[in-house]
Amino acid sequence: MNHRRTAPWIAALSALMVTACAPDSAARTESGPEKVRELLASADDAPCSAALRAVTQSGSDRLQLMECRLNLNAPLTGRTTDTTAQYTEDVVITREKVYRRAVGTRGAWQEFPAATAKGGVPVDRLPQFVRFLLDHDATVDRESDPVHVSARVTPKDVESVDRTAGRNLRPATTVDAEAWVDGRGRVVRIRENMHFASGPDIRLSLELTDFRSAIEVSAPTRGSA
Repeated sequence: MNHRRTAPWIAALSALMVTACAPDSAARTESGPEKVRELLASADDAPCSAALRAVTQSGSDRLQLMECRLNLNAPLTGRTTDTTAQYTEDVVITREKVYRRAVGTRGAWQEFPAATAKGGVPVDRLPQFVRFLLDHDATVDRESDPVHVSARVTPKDVESVDRTAGRNLRPATTVDAEAWVDGRGRVVRIRENMHFASGPDIRLSLELTDFRSAIEVSAPTRGSA
């Protein structure tokens, strides 16, 4: 979800050597980006869900905390708790709408178009996010486990592939983005450091854990928790 520039965007990779016989019989070492693309291509694309924790900070101040279970490899749906200094809300994301309500209340849910879930943490397109970094001269640390990918991008770079996310990032000058991909091709961690011409950096960290079967998500009723 987006709440001014404090909203996370995201927004986003085990060493393995592969040899092949070249015409001169010399061994060829697979490059870091090739390895990452291979991992992403090998990932199971069956619908599943994961626990997600996303923290947005400025200096030592926590601006936003999202804790949720979201479906992956499927339309963006799930349930989250969204906390800032001003509020704590329960959020239900269905295919048709996003529902928000203050934690601890049992009144009516506020309803928003499903599109409002886009442009925030891009959990429904994390592999695309990593490929985007690879296309922008990313550095790959093949020795890390999970494999680590990092690149510096600009809001215009982001807008070229995700207009909503790029627009949300327009106040930033550059973004140092990192992603980690495990041995099963799953993106399990994202970090972003957003730099501004004036004012402190804003940092996002996102962790995906506890991968399970996909969950059912339906519109909440007035009195439902």
